[in-house]
Amino acid sequence: MFLSVGLLNAGVRLATPILLAALGGILSERSGVINIGLEGMMLIGAFAGVAGARAFGSPWAGLVVALAAGGLLALVHAFVCVTLGANQIVSGVAINLIALGLSGYLFRVMFGVTSEPVRVQPFTPAPIPGLSQIPIVGEVLFDQIPLVYLALLLVPALHWLLFRTTWGLQIRAVGEHPRAADTVGINVYRIRYLCVVASGMLAGAGGTVLSLGQLNFFMENMTGGRGFIALAALIFGRWNPWGTLVATLLFGLADPLQLRVQAFDLRIVPFHLLLMLPYVLSLLALAGFVGRSIAPAASGQPYLKDGE
Repeated sequence: MFLSVGLLNAGVRLATPILLAALGGILSERSGVINIGLEGMMLIGAFAGVAGARAFGSPWAGLVVALAAGGLLALVHAFVCVTLGANQIVSGVAINLIALGLSGYLFRVMFGVTSEPVRVQPFTPAPIPGLSQIPIVGEVLFDQIPLVYLALLLVPALHWLLFRTTWGLQIRAVGEHPRAADTVGINVYRIRYLCVVASGMLAGAGGTVLSLGQLNFFMENMTGGRGFIALAALIFGRWNPWGTLVATLLFGLADPLQLRVQAFDLRIVPFHLLLMLPYVLSLLALAGFVGRSIAPAASGQPYLKDGE
């Protein structure tokens, strides 16, 4: 069977790092700050997760370290974009380059140069009793590592936060019209700082899922563009958590799907073209939806109070 339970299970698992980063991107962009640095924050989270798990002997400790590392890198992005009012795209690209170099350097310092991957204790599947026994659905959704469940629960939680709470209204107000929000007493800087740092923490958690929930080791540039796919997913989902979930599941299925297609040994399709499938889907999604998706009005625009 082409679409097997195993393929769908793998698709959900592979979608989780992208989903976490994309949810972080929604928070940041809803507040008016574009976070191109999601890729770098995922990468530093992947490294920090392995380093923390190796140091403390627990993947949960690795997750805490990854949250801190992603948040710290996001704090730099917030300072440059919110306080200094610098170009958010340029800052995000710089964050990605810093993370790429820093993660590789720290990995060599901590573990040396080795031909064998440094393995640590990973997250293991935690089937939910009863639910995991449901045919097909149970095997796909309820036989996953704990971080998959947490990521899926974050979708309704973030939707509720953004559209059903006063704080969510403030976030959206800051992202749409920061000067008007400031006029009614909303602290634009504080909201943007909190959202950008939370964005980095979620991206760092996404990197941890990759290194401790899927591969069980760290390697340089292991995110492989997933942060950029997360950006495509949140645009595809129109900056809405539910729409973004659908997009990330689509992109997550692309990886096991291209492996399944390779198994059929279709010689008329070059191997490298199959590897491009997730990125081609990202481009198609952007081409079809970016023109019809309306970003928050103040997204990408620095805000400075009068007199600053």
